Amino acid sequence: MPKIRLICFLILSMFIFSGCGSDSETADSGEKVFRYGTTAYGVEMGNTGLNPHSDYSGWSAVRYGVGETLFKFNDKMELEPWLAAGYEQLDDYTVKITLKDGIKFSSGRALDGQAVKQCLEHLIAVHDRAPGDLKIQEITADGQTVTIKSAEKVPALLNYLSDPYGAIIDMDYGITDERNVAGTGPFIATKISDTEIELKKNPNYWNGNVGMDKVIVTEIIDGDTLTMAMQSGELDAVQGLPYASLKLFRDSDRYRISTTDTSRCFFAQLNLENPILQDYNVRRAIAMSIDKKSFTDNLLHGNGSAAVGAFPSNFAFGNESVTAPEFNLQEAKNLLAKSGWNDTDGDGYVDKNGQKLTIRWLTYPGRQELPLLAEAAQATLKQAGIEVIVNNTANQQDFLDRGEWDIFASAFVTAPTGDPEYFFTTHCLKNSAKNRGHYYNEELEQLAQQLHAEFDPHKRAELAVKMQQIILDDCAFIFASHLKMSFVMKSNVTGFAAHPSDYYEITAALNYN
Repeated sequence: MPKIRLICFLILSMFIFSGCGSDSETADSGEKVFRYGTTAYGVEMGNTGLNPHSDYSGWSAVRYGVGETLFKFNDKMELEPWLAAGYEQLDDYTVKITLKDGIKFSSGRALDGQAVKQCLEHLIAVHDRAPGDLKIQEITADGQTVTIKSAEKVPALLNYLSDPYGAIIDMDYGITDERNVAGTGPFIATKISDTEIELKKNPNYWNGNVGMDKVIVTEIIDGDTLTMAMQSGELDAVQGLPYASLKLFRDSDRYRISTTDTSRCFFAQLNLENPILQDYNVRRAIAMSIDKKSFTDNLLHGNGSAAVGAFPSNFAFGNESVTAPEFNLQEAKNLLAKSGWNDTDGDGYVDKNGQKLTIRWLTYPGRQELPLLAEAAQATLKQAGIEVIVNNTANQQDFLDRGEWDIFASAFVTAPTGDPEYFFTTHCLKNSAKNRGHYYNEELEQLAQQLHAEFDPHKRAELAVKMQQIILDDCAFIFASHLKMSFVMKSNVTGFAAHPSDYYEITAALNYN
């Protein structure tokens, strides 16, 4: 390891971990302390603090056991009650939610309909995404019930309320200058900064005994430092290790790894403003020249699953329901030849009318998987006769705005609320904000309207499958891999598991033997 990284680790240990106490000190004090290092908390993620009504800080509130939502997702990403006892759909625009009895905020206030009403009204008044998702027109409260009326049909309303921005907090307690809140979760924050959160047990938690007395969540963005901190025993668990480091822990009985597929997908959009990419044969040839299995098995060291469509196999509308062009370099060459692209000068790349087939591949370094995907695609597309020029830049938006790209590869959580509509409305429709390649399909637009008005989850899944198949058949989007979320922990840690939603981490069940 370079000397500078060793120095960084030693400094980090002195400033972060020295105040946490060793295992023996924990034993002497009688406190159970859990030390957690993660790359997923910090200013760059927009999730510092615990105020769910600000940016993505709701993810931190829910992840770290301070806030809870009315409903939550199980391991199959199906909705189930959490703070709510149940609901009744009064009509296409109105839902009545009944709350569980006996729940209190950490402030001591009882959870009731009025508290939920206050919280949600503040949310839609100040949040950037929630108003557009929820489309709430009116909220009324009566005892342990809250009734929400939407301005238009929102079949996925309960899913949206399960987004971490929907964590219910006590608005009478308010939001402190330190960005702390009073939630209903098993933990209460005692200290908050842009790089660390300290939590203590909520002694009056409503949903069972809380296993840990104290939790310390620390942002560590350097992969080597994170790895060394786990190896040295300074941390009890980590999230975000470099893939190459995972093998250090996989075969040791000192550690345990929890892994699950998530809906974070690494995928490419094709720029249909480029006349060359308006040729279906060229698009399909590109799709057939990307070796997804090799990418996930070799470059991701098995920490991803090869994608077919937008959603992983553990979703009802996931991979197993759709088909996409398979990796086949010879067939890709045949398709290019059908459209007049042949290697006439023997340089290894196909050309047509004196023009080499060159693709500008735009991506960014913020996700460690994306530069690896660019590298893999560049190698296999070269074998098909297509030159790929990679632009891996943190300023990707500038190139998108100027249209200086042919393929844009990015990472996106395609179903953050367990519902398929979100991906299509953000990326695939005529007016989608992230439809960067100006893709358009009339049948897709019509199915999207049906999906927006359909309440039955099984019918929504069927529509999602049809819509995925359309964009896959058009070869306007190429889905490479679904991220596998991995938590590494000491072997004595229990109640700490990766979840496909990427929302739930620190819970009352967290403990160690």
